[in-house]
Amino acid sequence: MPSKIGAGPARPASQSLHDGDATQTRERILDATFRRLVAEGYAALSVREIARDAGVNHALINYHFRSKDQLVIAVLDAVNQRLLARQASMYEGSGGFAQKWAAARRFYEDDLASGFVRLQAELWAASLSNAELREKFLPRLLAWKKLVLVGVREALAAWQAEGGKLPPPFTAEVIACWVSEFWLGMEFADLLGVKEEQTQHRAALDAVGWLLEALDAKAAKAGKPRRSRP
Repeated sequence: MPSKIGAGPARPASQSLHDGDATQTRERILDATFRRLVAEGYAALSVREIARDAGVNHALINYHFRSKDQLVIAVLDAVNQRLLARQASMYEGSGGFAQKWAAARRFYEDDLASGFVRLQAELWAASLSNAELREKFLPRLLAWKKLVLVGVREALAAWQAEGGKLPPPFTAEVIACWVSEFWLGMEFADLLGVKEEQTQHRAALDAVGWLLEALDAKAAKAGKPRRSRP
C-alpha cells in the first residue's frame, strides 16, 4: 500500500521502538526537572540529580537538551503550550466576560497548586543575570501578555458597542498592561505568602468580576448575546 503524501519512508520496527524509547526518556527527564525546579528552584538545579530522579545516565540529558538552560526552557514549553491552549479554548467558548474571568481565576489557582507559577518565577529571576536564558524566556512570557491583550480588546469593543466610552488614554494596550502586570505582581506575592496582599488581590479580582458582570447584564438587557473573552 503506498504511503500518504508527506509521511516519508516507512521506518524499520527497531527504529520505531528506539524513537519511542527516546520520547519516553525525554518525558521522564522533563518531569524530573519540573519537580526539581518547583521543589528546590533554579539555583539548586543539578543535572546529575535530575538524571538520578529520571533513572537515566546524565549524559542523556546533554544528548537531548545540550545545556541546563535548554532543558529548563523545554520544561517551560512543555507546560506553557498546554496551558496556553487551555486558555485559548476557554476564550473561544460560549459564556459572558464574567464567566471567563472566573474560569481564568480557577486556572490560576490550579497553576499555583501545580507549581507552574513557581517554575515561571524561578526562570524569571534566573534570567535577570543570565542573558542567554533571558533571550529564551522573554518570548514565552510575552505570549501570555499577548493573550491578555486579545481578550481586553474584545471586552473593550463590546463595552463601546453597548454605548460605553473611555477617554483616549484608556486604550486596550494600557488596560492589558494593568491586568498583566497586576497578575504577575500577585503571583510573586502569593509565592512569598504575603497574606495582607493576598486579601487585597482577591478583592481587586472580585472588583473586576463585578465590572464584567455589569457589562454582561447590560448586553443581556439589550438582547445581544455573544461569545466573549475576559
